[in-house]
Amino acid sequence: MADQDKKDPLLEKRTSRRSFLKNSGLTVGGLIVGGAVGTLIGRETNETTTTVDPKKAPTPQGDGKANPNAALMFFTPNQFDIANAAVERIFPADDNGPGAQELLVAYFIDHQLASGWGMNAKEYMSGPFYPGEETQGYQGSLNRQEIFTVGLQAIENHSKEKYEKSFVELSGEEQDAVLTDFQDGNVEMKGVSSNYFFNLLRSTTIEGVYADPLYGGNANMAGWELKKYPGHQMSYFNMIEQEEFEVIEPKSLSSQHNH
Repeated sequence: MADQDKKDPLLEKRTSRRSFLKNSGLTVGGLIVGGAVGTLIGRETNETTTTVDPKKAPTPQGDGKANPNAALMFFTPNQFDIANAAVERIFPADDNGPGAQELLVAYFIDHQLASGWGMNAKEYMSGPFYPGEETQGYQGSLNRQEIFTVGLQAIENHSKEKYEKSFVELSGEEQDAVLTDFQDGNVEMKGVSSNYFFNLLRSTTIEGVYADPLYGGNANMAGWELKKYPGHQMSYFNMIEQEEFEVIEPKSLSSQHNH
């Protein structure tokens, strides 16, 4: 664990994780600015980010049964380990709640990549390909599956070039430094900029934290618990006349089949 008593004065100015959670609806997809990625939403830690054993992964609905979502559909085991370590640095666990690993965010990303979204199935992907304006977004030929394949390999390669170790073997501080290089666009990648890949990884990480557990992430609806979001309620009819605020236990889409 990092020494919490030794505080960098620059870190004092960074947005806390609590503030981030309150405002994340406005910042999803935006560009992170600042220093180490792992501290941008609150917690400073130099722990090495390790991966969660899929067999021991929590079930999204919290019913104690085996979790069918903890199964890979696109990633190789090595790609999953890199992604799982990276998302935890972007959304780390702290005193406010679980991090991306416990929330199974890497599985969410894996399942999205295995879908039509990962193949850009509903988007025009034919040439010609020319560099676009900043407001036009990505204009290249790679689909999201290819971008993640190239990007995760680039994370691994950059880790070995920078520290002579695999990304999953690095300390938290070293992992942050690698991801910050991607955030700043300082890593050469074929077909896409490292900055674009980092922003795509970050946005899908946040989506995995808050999406319905049906899609693989937000295990036990713990991401919703962080924001006191009630999830998918069938009705609020019995509360219409209530004057006092009531905390509602969240429900996921999968719970609706019981009604």
